[in-house]
Amino acid sequence: MEPVRWGVLSTARIGRTKVVPGMMKSPLCNVVAVASRDEASARRMADELGIQKAYGSYEALLADPEIEAIYNPLPNHLHVPMTLAAAGAGKHVLCEKPIAITAAEAEGLREASSRVLIAEAFMVRHHPQWQQARTLVRDGAIGELRAVQVIFSYFNDDPDNIRNKADIGGGGLLDIGCYAVVAGRYFFEAEPVRVVSLIERDPTFGTDRTASALMDFGAGRQLTFTVSTQLAPSQRVQICGTKGRIEIEIPFNAPADRPVRIFVDDGSLLGGGSSQAVEFPVVDQYRLQGEAFCRAIRGVEPLAYGLDDAVQTLRILDALRRSEATAAWERIESSSNGNRGV
Repeated sequence: MEPVRWGVLSTARIGRTKVVPGMMKSPLCNVVAVASRDEASARRMADELGIQKAYGSYEALLADPEIEAIYNPLPNHLHVPMTLAAAGAGKHVLCEKPIAITAAEAEGLREASSRVLIAEAFMVRHHPQWQQARTLVRDGAIGELRAVQVIFSYFNDDPDNIRNKADIGGGGLLDIGCYAVVAGRYFFEAEPVRVVSLIERDPTFGTDRTASALMDFGAGRQLTFTVSTQLAPSQRVQICGTKGRIEIEIPFNAPADRPVRIFVDDGSLLGGGSSQAVEFPVVDQYRLQGEAFCRAIRGVEPLAYGLDDAVQTLRILDALRRSEATAAWERIESSSNGNRGV
């Protein structure tokens, strides 16, 4: 398969240190250019990673006829505008999560997604540990799946960090709460009917710094999660069934330089005494994500998760934010016109 030629919009840390190095490990991804509003910054990243071209504007990179696909790790409020600009230039777009700040904003990508491929960068769904955990659930290894529990936190009180700027889409729900929502949808293979949230905001930044939620997937299936931008770093996913449970040890920031594990436990001994570890060989989930997008561009296989999936995640996040205001259960909007539905 001919490698796909990529351009990167911005020198954002996630791209510079994780996503782009992962993609550059693959023979399917050829990262040829990076752009920044500061050309010197673009050149530093290009020199650091061995990328051929460095541009001093996003527009210059989008005008490069050699580039077929764009990776967009810009701040949240620029995801939709720059994805639309890239699509207008005929480029496919892999956009960092969340693809937009609201579902209504994401709906603005509909027309563009009919002309180019647009996907949201949830790398975790490409990691074998997630895929194997779901296979075990499907095979009945833990009985009937009833509950998924997620914890995801880090500590960041830097006033200059984009995650602490409410007016450009900062806060924990959009940054990491989206992973919890995706986990529930992925393992239940269903959509929530209603959600309720409890959110505490930073008194200075105005961002949601600690958010907890309960999501009802119907038929007795529940997702609970807590995410925070101002707690000690932690992450776990617990997948609980009537006959056992699965724990993903490092579900989100799975290291690319050492094996990872999940644990399968029938509950016969408390304290993990009956837990069996399943170890996975070293993989880079960002490489796997990039390869999947490249294969879709080349027509080898379709996108597993496209714009519809991204919009649905945002509908759920919208409902969680409404619940903060109403202090009540909120149903999930079925479309951008505001009509409520299941």
